[in-house]
Amino acid sequence: MTAAPRAIALLETWPNLVSGPPRCAVGHAFASAGHEIVHFHSDDSADLCLTPTAVERLLPQLLHASAIRVRPGASWITVLLDCDADVQLLLGLVSVALKEQGAVPLRRPTPPCDWERPAVVPGPRPGAARRVVDRLMPHHRQPPPLTTATADGRGH
Repeated sequence: MTAAPRAIALLETWPNLVSGPPRCAVGHAFASAGHEIVHFHSDDSADLCLTPTAVERLLPQLLHASAIRVRPGASWITVLLDCDADVQLLLGLVSVALKEQGAVPLRRPTPPCDWERPAVVPGPRPGAARRVVDRLMPHHRQPPPLTTATADGRGH
């Protein structure tokens, strides 16, 4: 059994976590009080959602851990799961996330993880810009016809 399934099996025993599919629809997630805490997208890593306050407070330690990947300004951090020590690190960070969530009730939904695709907003239809320009400038000038030069330099 690889590290991610071991971590999942351990988190399944935590009474304050609910297991299920993540909002991003990739892998497996654990949530508490309606907020997603951790996503398992593969067998070798987990993404964990911390509050910005927790990330800021823990940043010096997170940057020194070789199993942690932090992007500036992001609430989701990645924990690379290679061994039992990485699983223990993840469990400790899940505990921090749960404590932070309990200390400061979250008013906003969990921010999307890196795997979540933004909703596709329908854009303008092809040719729509041309129709708008034609409507706003109905009398646009056509370019002069192309002429070809002859040997004596005159066009025809």
